[in-house]
Amino acid sequence: MSENSIKKGGIGFTAPHFKATEAGQKVLEQGGTAIEAMVAAAAAIAVVYPHMNGLGGDGFWLISEPGKAPIGIDASGKAAQNATLDFYQNEKAIPARGGKAALTMAGAVAGWKEALSISESWQSPLPLKTLLEDAIQLAAEGSKVTETYVAASNKVFADLENIQGFSAFLKDGNNQEERIYKVGDNLTLPALAKTLGRLAEKGLDDFYYGEIAEELAKDLEAAGSPIRLEDFHSYEAKQVKPLQVTTSAGTLYNLSAPTQGIASLLILALYDRLHTQGKTPTDMAHLLIESTKQAFIARNQYVTDESRLTADLEALLADESLEEMLKSISLDKAQTWPHVAKHGDTIWMGACDSEGRMVSYIQSLFWEFGSGVVSPSTGIVWNNRGSSFSLEKGSLQELGPNLKPFHTLNPAFAELSDGRRMSYGTMGGEGQPQTQAALFSRYVYHDFPLDKAISEGRWLLGRTWGDESHNLKIEQDFANEAADTLRARGHDLVIVDSCNELMGHAGAVVRLENGDTLAATDPRSDGLALSKKD
Repeated sequence: MSENSIKKGGIGFTAPHFKATEAGQKVLEQGGTAIEAMVAAAAAIAVVYPHMNGLGGDGFWLISEPGKAPIGIDASGKAAQNATLDFYQNEKAIPARGGKAALTMAGAVAGWKEALSISESWQSPLPLKTLLEDAIQLAAEGSKVTETYVAASNKVFADLENIQGFSAFLKDGNNQEERIYKVGDNLTLPALAKTLGRLAEKGLDDFYYGEIAEELAKDLEAAGSPIRLEDFHSYEAKQVKPLQVTTSAGTLYNLSAPTQGIASLLILALYDRLHTQGKTPTDMAHLLIESTKQAFIARNQYVTDESRLTADLEALLADESLEEMLKSISLDKAQTWPHVAKHGDTIWMGACDSEGRMVSYIQSLFWEFGSGVVSPSTGIVWNNRGSSFSLEKGSLQELGPNLKPFHTLNPAFAELSDGRRMSYGTMGGEGQPQTQAALFSRYVYHDFPLDKAISEGRWLLGRTWGDESHNLKIEQDFANEAADTLRARGHDLVIVDSCNELMGHAGAVVRLENGDTLAATDPRSDGLALSKKD
């Protein structure tokens, strides 16, 4: 598609919290780029969804400018220089919470800066103060507490109530019931508001080289983290070439190691060769589930820090590799499963500006509230992504300084054969590739309206947000149609409530060939999708 064939058109934004969507859409309406809108939303959602993401976490970007190959940004953190096996010699495993869990650098803010450098090559930038103003106001004046925040707080209270700084997310009181915010309460984060204000004034580099870096390093060391100031100074986000695969529907893009983006592409590359076998929505689900199993086997065998890769991940998407995987997939019978599930909680957001430039973005702390360590000086909660490392020598995920852990995070993007361009994704650990595949397949292969492709009953193989079991979970509304047939084919399944948060918070933005934009969000979240004709 030539650049001249792209028409100016509508704008669109989707996020799993309506305040983030409003922040992003406001920037688009001011003439800002999709990247600028995403930074505004990323800052806002760090305030209103602090249990799911934040400035102390990671980010991954896919950025598409019409007529050009998409650009990826890896803004994930590497392990501290002090994060050695010796540092954890008295531990049986890396702790999931507390100071020792806070062992990888936060890359999200560096990712914002790297993305904005691309945006500046497109047009004159909006002031950083403009991009961060909604987030600053929300942190200072407060935002209404949501059900998902309350549920997360109750889940982690026993583990985190006594961890440094976590009281910032609790009320005063004598017990759990008194200390946890109720739905509709106003949550203010004054220390975070001050930090965001300083970033707006001094620039994003202050996070890694200025006063904010110094405060964070001091607070993390006091909490028992191996992170030191030199880890801030040595960190940088980097542009990367995305993985891609061409299917009958178009070309699909995702990120390479250390993410599970390869799994997302494998599922759809396999289903592209299988979808005509199915006659019903149950067949669709079965074939996607079986494709998921093959994708997860490959993912678990190969994905690790980029420096440790033993295979070319893109080679897994070659015809010969896909044909071999297809031999293990049958329409009539499920492959025996379980396997070791991957944790992960996060947020995904998508944007399209009036020039047709699109963003697919993910930002995460890993588990709810990450390590639980909150820097008292800055109000920033730190991630626990480093708990994905292993202390076992020789493991594919063995801990080592300056290495990156395995990431469930993976933003998705597609350029379809009919001229549509699609930014899509979700939160949800193991569920991310599966939900991406479900919504993409429904919309692209089976002609569902975009909102229905996301809202209709879903399934999940393995563990996702807030759950520990590894079997197949099916929402009740889809189970009414599919459960008996899937059980007959050998699936070990359980039925969960409809519109269940276990299934993640999905969304999508689609740019049509005529320049119009569609946006949709997940009713399982507190999200909002907005699109507007130019």
